[in-house]
Amino acid sequence: MAHLLPVKRDVPLTRLRPRPYIEAWGPDDTRMKPLLAGTGAAAEGPEGGRSACPAGRAAAAIEHHAADIAAAGFRKDGAADIAAAGFRKDGAADIAAAGFRKDGAADIAAAGFRKDGAADIAAARAVLATEAAALTALANGLDSSLVRALDRIGGANRLVVSGMGKSGHVARKIAATFASTGTPSLFVHPAEASHGDLGMITPADAVLALSNSGETPELADLVDYTRRFAIPLIAITGRAESTLARAADVTLVLADAPEACPMGLAPTTSTTQMLALGDALAVALLARKGFTAADFRLFHPGGRLGRRLLRVRDLMHAGAEVPLAPAATPMHAAILAMTAGRFGCLGLVAEDGTLAGIITDGDLRRAMAPDLLTRSAAEVMTPTPRTIGADALAAEALRTMNDRRITALFVTEAGRPVGILHVHDLLRAGVA
Repeated sequence: MAHLLPVKRDVPLTRLRPRPYIEAWGPDDTRMKPLLAGTGAAAEGPEGGRSACPAGRAAAAIEHHAADIAAAGFRKDGAADIAAAGFRKDGAADIAAAGFRKDGAADIAAAGFRKDGAADIAAARAVLATEAAALTALANGLDSSLVRALDRIGGANRLVVSGMGKSGHVARKIAATFASTGTPSLFVHPAEASHGDLGMITPADAVLALSNSGETPELADLVDYTRRFAIPLIAITGRAESTLARAADVTLVLADAPEACPMGLAPTTSTTQMLALGDALAVALLARKGFTAADFRLFHPGGRLGRRLLRVRDLMHAGAEVPLAPAATPMHAAILAMTAGRFGCLGLVAEDGTLAGIITDGDLRRAMAPDLLTRSAAEVMTPTPRTIGADALAAEALRTMNDRRITALFVTEAGRPVGILHVHDLLRAGVA
């Protein structure tokens, strides 16, 4: 492209005077040639090369140069070059050229989505439908292989779960589920197993290996190790004729279903089946062992789940803290005992040591009369009050309090009061 002239802003090129340019460059200067070419002007000049060029030739050169600029479609303010590229200063043209509108409607439309999210909801539903259908097929295809897998897992000292990539992530979760439901379990990374972690696996263990293809090379050393030391090997795979399936003692084959992604490549349906099958194994073994909620709490002491599994005996007040008095106690003494107990109630004990009744603040208000202090506690009490056992869940105690609209429960064993539980105890423990 020809050289651009040093020009002033806002002045048409055809009105520029040539003198500053010509004084800067002589006519013999090689930099003049592109400007003089095609104008009929000769490159000769006075000796020395610094004298002025005839005005006509300079004007013609500048006019020619202006034409170059015009031919290139550029203006001084940059508007023409933007226009030549198909863009406007406000950015509307470049957005339009890319097929997008400023409000983003076009790019959403181009991606096949509507603003109300109908398209992406439909896509999500299609994924869930695909995976649900696969799980149904998996459940329908279960056979005695599942029972044999449970036999080997239940008879082992521990369950070692392994897998690579997405299968490895699923394997970690399966190991955690088994461990939390009474079956000692751990995850061993197949690549790390080849570098020393095989030592974590003993002949008394069982191994559960996950691989959709059944040809994961990183599992080779682990599989060889189980064969060498006669360690039970259970495989979860999508191919019944794979290397892993042929090497395993028990093979659980996934349902033949497509992956849920549009390309059919991302592990989606296959990993969902693996995860569900791992849960099925863990829960079936849990039921076989007779694992209870109390056992479950032993492995879940923390978090909301652990709090919900707390027992009444874990939270109740016992011993001297329990507000008790004989049923024959005069009311003036009963009121003092209630105040000292700080639970807003008083348990009244019969001669045989069983809980005969209870006096609450409500009972006092209902019995308010001039002769109240001369009466016995047995005359004012509510007989056969609602109680709860020490081994009941704290959540059950909370439900009872809510249903009965009360704030405290006496804890009894064989009818005898052994403690008291207040709603504040449940709140502090995070049960409520």
